[in-house]
Amino acid sequence: MADRIADIWGARTPHARDAPWPVRVDLHLDQGLAESDVDRWVQSACVLCSNGCGCDIAVKDGRVVGVRGRAGDVVNHGRLGPKGLYGSWQWNGRDRLTRPLVRRGGVLVETDWDTAMELVVRRSGELLDEVGPLSHGFYTSGQLFLEEYYTLGVIGKAGLGTPHMDGNTRLCTATAAAAMKESFGSDGQPGSYHDVDSCDALFLFGHNMAETQTVLWSRVLDRLHGPDRPVVVAVDPRRTKVAEAAVESGGVHLAPLPGTNQALMNGLLRELIAHGWVDHDYVGAHTLGYDELAATVEPCTPEHVAGICRVDAEDVRRAARIFGTSERVLSTVLQGFYQSHQATAASCQVNNLHLLRGLIGRPGCGVLQMNGQPTAQNTRECGADGDLPGFRNWDNPEHVRELAELWKVDPLTIPHWAPPTHAMQLWRYAEQGSIRFLWISATNPAVSLPELPRVREILAKQDLFVVVQDGFRTETAEYADVVLPAALWGEKQGTFTNVNRTVHLSDKAVEPPGEARSDLDIFLDYARRMDFRDRDGEPLIRWSDPQGAFEAWKECSRGRLCDYTGLTYDRLRGGSGIPWPCDDEHPDGCDRLYADGVFPTHPDVCEDYGHDLLTGGTTSPEQYKAQRPDGRAFLKAAEHTPPPEQPSDDYPFVVTTGRTAYHFHTRTKTGRSRQLRRAAPQPWVELSARDAAALGVAEGDLVRVESPRGRVEAPARVGRGRDGVVFVPFHYGYWDVEDGRHGRAANELTLTEWDPVSKQPLFKIAAARVTRLADGTRPTPAPTTTASAPHDPASVPATTGEDDVHEDVAPADPPPPPPSPDRTPGVPPAESKG
Repeated sequence: MADRIADIWGARTPHARDAPWPVRVDLHLDQGLAESDVDRWVQSACVLCSNGCGCDIAVKDGRVVGVRGRAGDVVNHGRLGPKGLYGSWQWNGRDRLTRPLVRRGGVLVETDWDTAMELVVRRSGELLDEVGPLSHGFYTSGQLFLEEYYTLGVIGKAGLGTPHMDGNTRLCTATAAAAMKESFGSDGQPGSYHDVDSCDALFLFGHNMAETQTVLWSRVLDRLHGPDRPVVVAVDPRRTKVAEAAVESGGVHLAPLPGTNQALMNGLLRELIAHGWVDHDYVGAHTLGYDELAATVEPCTPEHVAGICRVDAEDVRRAARIFGTSERVLSTVLQGFYQSHQATAASCQVNNLHLLRGLIGRPGCGVLQMNGQPTAQNTRECGADGDLPGFRNWDNPEHVRELAELWKVDPLTIPHWAPPTHAMQLWRYAEQGSIRFLWISATNPAVSLPELPRVREILAKQDLFVVVQDGFRTETAEYADVVLPAALWGEKQGTFTNVNRTVHLSDKAVEPPGEARSDLDIFLDYARRMDFRDRDGEPLIRWSDPQGAFEAWKECSRGRLCDYTGLTYDRLRGGSGIPWPCDDEHPDGCDRLYADGVFPTHPDVCEDYGHDLLTGGTTSPEQYKAQRPDGRAFLKAAEHTPPPEQPSDDYPFVVTTGRTAYHFHTRTKTGRSRQLRRAAPQPWVELSARDAAALGVAEGDLVRVESPRGRVEAPARVGRGRDGVVFVPFHYGYWDVEDGRHGRAANELTLTEWDPVSKQPLFKIAAARVTRLADGTRPTPAPTTTASAPHDPASVPATTGEDDVHEDVAPADPPPPPPSPDRTPGVPPAESKG
């Protein structure tokens, strides 16, 4: 048995380069239960990070009693992380919403479904009659199922005709999609998790994989503990476990000042070009824009970069040398780039590094522009956010016509006359009063959005009708006019797709509590009551269950890069997950994209015509076609510019927000797990040892962090980050789920600014000051096992849990084989696919 709170990544199973990752099956059951006590096991996958680990749900007496990793799953080979082991199911039955709530006399009171839905439909109909579809906004999640997103997308885009649809994926994954569109012509990860098993060097750009994707980091650790270990390079202002591994592997930890990522990336590119580490044959045959890129980065010497980023120039040289001389390089990117200044520009430069060397589409070589949520990929694919379903192009009339034919509606019904409304603009429209009906599903913006004082004011507006659809009475639900109780993971059926395009089926294991319904059933009920019809007078939504929705989605994806037509529930059931595209050409799915260097940039195929990385200005269809990309990738360049908010005399620090391994988002689920709550029970303020000494702050002292927008008060962790940077975890809201006490939220501090291309908010660069308020009575109970480890470990009790997880390191099943040959979506004869 193992303590997976103290040992987050579990037992090692080392292996050599190109060898299969060995199986290790992780199992956790309710105390006192054995596997033989379980009535049945139900197939699923974990939804508490974007890794998408295959698992089985243990059911006894009609309730969930545990989880077990799936040995044959292509993603995790049986492993589960702490959130999957403890947080994926232990909320089951605790303080759930079981009946609809409506606001009466300023108070939320229970009612029946008919009353609640009639109120929603009546207000929706009134606003459609009075104002039109632009009065409606939908703000969703990265945690629903594919079938639910597609249904919502059809309702919004073909039933109502509103462009005001986005989700909290805008906060975490929008830059991933934008960077791939800008470089490759379409969303869709080029790389594979198998590349971890084959790479010689691993670069992690703003990606604390050890905490955000614990099982994937286990895979990395097993390479690092085996022969032929890769060299690791970490770009992160904090001293994370990834940064430690970088140093131990002979690599580099680069800790740039937040807001300077683009300067660092230009410096790395300049070194590749200056030293001749460029595959000019590949660049000439498969890319556009080399001359402009080379000219843009030429002034960015290591010394120039060092002055901006406050890093060592020799470290810049060494990192570039590792990238330029390694045979196989895998790069991953996440929130340290996505939620910071020049997010899309910096992320595109990661793509540029690989394109310059031709390191894409083959084992050990590729880019993983990561997601932050388990089903963020589906939000983007299905059109529940600011995209058209199937990676179609808003500016391409033929793509709009395809959808209109599929849905049997007038093309003018589908809003494509202007760019879709991104989340930050959606909330601004609600603030200004043009959006007067806001439906929020499976997310908690009263904690997760930037500049929370402003968000609370918007939610409280008297003329804004707010519908909240969730499993719990969250901070956001307290502002709703109607609250709809939703079924959660294990209580409904559907599919979802992880970061590397792997599709899993999650079967229903137990009934939802009380009168709670699946999100799909709620959307279907709304569509029926609104009586949405197609041009033939038939119901617009022609399905009534998850499998019907999946079959409808398959037709929408046909011929597109994200082709699901070869998948069925039966094929997904009992297997290990299948990565799209899965079609006649690749009946078993495929592992990597762009193996032949042909990209979906043809004007008839691409998802987007591109933007100026500095301003966000759009490229017209005519300008795009004039470049004649025809299957070549774009080497897009941008100079570094100063961030919109910088330290000053009044606010001398940069405050950055982020995650811990023990919680997911706003703790709606993980905060209800005893083990995870004990491991990270409350927020903290993390200071470098030098900054703490200058402020007179000791471990555990109460401090106040203030930005121009708000303040947070929490105990101090004297940690190991870089000087001048303050870290605050973002998970903690206003209500402690254990005893109802008023809490504190990091987003009191953050600013309402966003990247000009991806429109992703800038959570990482607020200016702040720190004030010591009082002596601490004990060390801060922040985790000691992760990046929040104290500067002086001996002064703080270690974070521990219980020996309650079984780890079977014997190969219970043979490791799963990789999917079928790599995808090479090309120009004709496969025009429809890139």
